[in-house]
Amino acid sequence: MDPAVTSIRLTVREAVHTLSSSEDGGRIFSTLRSLKRYLGETENPALPGEQKEFARVHFSAFLRCLVGRLSPDWLDLLPNGQLEELWASFFLQGPADQAFLVLMEALEGTASPSFRLMKMAQLLARFLKEGRMAAVMEGQCWQQTELAFPLLQETLVTKVVGLPDRLGNCLQRENLAEFFPQNYFPLLGEEVVRVLQAVVDSLRGGLDCSVSFVSQVLGKACVYGRQKEILGVLVPRLTVLTQGSCLWQRVCWRLVECVPDRAMEAVLTGLVEATPGPEVLSRLLGNLVMKSKKAQFVMTQKLLFLQYGHATPVLQSLLGYLALDSQRRPLLVQALKELLDTWGSSSAVRHAPLPQQRYISKAVLICLANLGDAELQDSRDELLASLMAGVKCHLDSSLPAVRRLGMIVAEVASARIHPEGPPLKFQYEEDELSCELLALATPCLTPSDVGPSVTPVAAETPDQETVDGGVSQARLEGSDSELDSDDEFVPYDMSGDRELKSSKAPMYIRDCVEALTTSEDWERWEAALQALEGLVFRSPAATREVSMELARVLLHLEEKTSVVGFEGLRQRGLVAVTVTDPARVAEYLTSQFYSINYSLRQRMDILDVLTLAAQELSRPGRLGRALQSGSLDPTSQPSCTAAPTWQAVVDERIRSKTRRFSKGCPRRGPAGSPNEFNAVAGYFFFPLIQRFDRPLVTFDLLGDDQLVLGRLAHTLGVLMYLAVNTTVAMPMGKALLEFVWALRFHGDAYVRRGLLSAVSSVLLSVPAERLLTDLPDELLEARSWLADVAEKDPDEDCRMLAMKALLLLEKLKDKLLSLSSP
Repeated sequence: MDPAVTSIRLTVREAVHTLSSSEDGGRIFSTLRSLKRYLGETENPALPGEQKEFARVHFSAFLRCLVGRLSPDWLDLLPNGQLEELWASFFLQGPADQAFLVLMEALEGTASPSFRLMKMAQLLARFLKEGRMAAVMEGQCWQQTELAFPLLQETLVTKVVGLPDRLGNCLQRENLAEFFPQNYFPLLGEEVVRVLQAVVDSLRGGLDCSVSFVSQVLGKACVYGRQKEILGVLVPRLTVLTQGSCLWQRVCWRLVECVPDRAMEAVLTGLVEATPGPEVLSRLLGNLVMKSKKAQFVMTQKLLFLQYGHATPVLQSLLGYLALDSQRRPLLVQALKELLDTWGSSSAVRHAPLPQQRYISKAVLICLANLGDAELQDSRDELLASLMAGVKCHLDSSLPAVRRLGMIVAEVASARIHPEGPPLKFQYEEDELSCELLALATPCLTPSDVGPSVTPVAAETPDQETVDGGVSQARLEGSDSELDSDDEFVPYDMSGDRELKSSKAPMYIRDCVEALTTSEDWERWEAALQALEGLVFRSPAATREVSMELARVLLHLEEKTSVVGFEGLRQRGLVAVTVTDPARVAEYLTSQFYSINYSLRQRMDILDVLTLAAQELSRPGRLGRALQSGSLDPTSQPSCTAAPTWQAVVDERIRSKTRRFSKGCPRRGPAGSPNEFNAVAGYFFFPLIQRFDRPLVTFDLLGDDQLVLGRLAHTLGVLMYLAVNTTVAMPMGKALLEFVWALRFHGDAYVRRGLLSAVSSVLLSVPAERLLTDLPDELLEARSWLADVAEKDPDEDCRMLAMKALLLLEKLKDKLLSLSSP
């Protein structure tokens, strides 16, 4: 055996014996000082071979001996903390990986909070503050591949990343702030940067090293869900360091390439979220997606199709990264094809949540903005086929938001994929989302695209200045004429003026019917339509004589002139007729709802009229308001009902100068009146619900006309809610629950929303005692269905409506329990 090895073993054995048995502070101090030479920290250090042997064989055992001797009495053997400082120096100056493992072992081996536990925790906090964690990782980076110990590295990775959880379990309420996750992982990110800097310096010096251990630490930290903490520090530093440095870029590429496959998704997701743009992401990742199948799957499948909670800048960074390199651009083309296939899938449109559909639509537009015309032309036929299928699916949807998505994407995609063809144009309301989508569709110009247009503009600049000078001169010359302008005069108020018409408005209901059916005088036809609502309320008896004919005329009425608010006037007229003669008109309208030769728009108009009429009939004090509105002059226009400005000023002056000694008795509230909807609720409800499952030649509620089915479900729910406290509420509720149960698994989200609203209406309108007496089985089945919808339905609004219905059921149960208890 080598004499040096024997000498070191004897020295360490004597030192351990002295530490274990001696109570002499001076002797202990001298023993520890003699061992410091093996760490190279004294004036007479040991030989490098001896230092290496001590670190490899004896250092961990010696540290465990030091931990075992730690106690208040032992540290007080020397004054002024001399012994404690010398004791701590072995942990802070020796091999960092062994010191870290011994510290973690001692902390986890202590059963309960004690002096030793807190001292070890404070020493570990000092270990972190002095940058020793970087030394732990650096030591593994210098290990040669054949000399590395996989089990040791795995243990180190687990303890380095799991330190906050382990220390939290050990210290519990006595935990130190340095070990909190929000403080520890940013510190770990700083240490990773220091290690990478050391790696770069070594590579510049011609030394070989590896970043595999750092990649494992980074991957495990991201798998633990700490991407924001560690990458929030790491990415900004690497963004600056990789700018203009090929060596730093290659180190970053290698860092991500060495991440284990099980952690690749977490690391890439965090990097894409943390990077400020595609250029930075390209510097950090390089062509990783071309080298790693796992990375390619994450970047082109997982982040695009399976995760839809990312913000729009994340999508732009991801797809922009694929577009920045010629080797990666085929992946972008393939991603666009798959995105359009998913966007055009009828199953995806029906079952995917609305946020996911928005996410995919944004991804399609960003892909189109990043691809050139030549690349799109190569796949034109395939892209157009997917696009046309998607447009049909989106326009057939009963959700307005889905239809709007289809319109916007169809307009942009058709213009890019087939620019020479006729453009698709749709009418939709512009909102914040539509503006964002259109902004995403703006093509990303490359320097080659911008370059040719710069020179002509610069050449034309003098001419432009000349033109500007001419315009300015003309303005100066015309300034004299502006002195004669009449802009300083206050314009005359003409807001109360009325348009003079040659035809007078009809004064009787029959005249209105005649004007709307046979008149060729368009001014008379327009005046009759505008006066109809007031005449109906003013002459209810005359209206009942012609109510059926008037309802038929209004239902089939088409706009013949550009009347302002034609749809509103027609609808209000129908509602007024229905309110005046509810039983007969409701029976007529419900029968026409299931008749042939009606458009979907007319059928939905019938549902709207029935809903509004039922609301009007169920309002208390309706008759007084109807008489008041009917007493108005039918020839008056909405624009002239407001008092002139001068009259308002005079009234205000009179009120301000009038002295009142008493304001009299307080006004009484509105007088009570019976619910007029009670007697006619059955005429509104039962004919609508009886024939929903019988298809017609041009009308199939259970087939393609799901938009009308959804509107029907909402209408039935409103009618049920308005029938509260009526005698017919119980049979209505039973029929409505049967209707809901038959359609509960419908694939359209709008229909399911209507069904869930209908269930809530039943729970609100039918008395609780009658529900539990007559419908116990239906309520149990509805409860299990609602719980399933609240947990699994892809539509967020459906889940929310189901939760509200479940809360109503719970309140109903609590109410009955409180009534039954003595």
